[in-house]
Amino acid sequence: MADKEGNPIQREPLQFSAPNHGDIFEIVARIKQRDDMGEETAVRFAVGLKLFSETALENKDLPLFVALKPHLTEIMQIVKGKK
Repeated sequence: MADKEGNPIQREPLQFSAPNHGDIFEIVARIKQRDDMGEETAVRFAVGLKLFSETALENKDLPLFVALKPHLTEIMQIVKGKK
């Protein structure tokens, strides 16, 4: 990890529970098959999107996630190749 100037920083690792209704490894493998991003980028994207989308589903009635729902739906359709 680094600060905004690129200097290395030491922090304790983040640890949290992340319930998941899908197989995260399968999702990562599917995203890695895309030819429009590198493998590391694909892994970061897949994990980040999955964490975000699960949080949005769990908290779908909060105003923030109500406002983001149409955009998240569109993103998921694009990622799944349905749009």
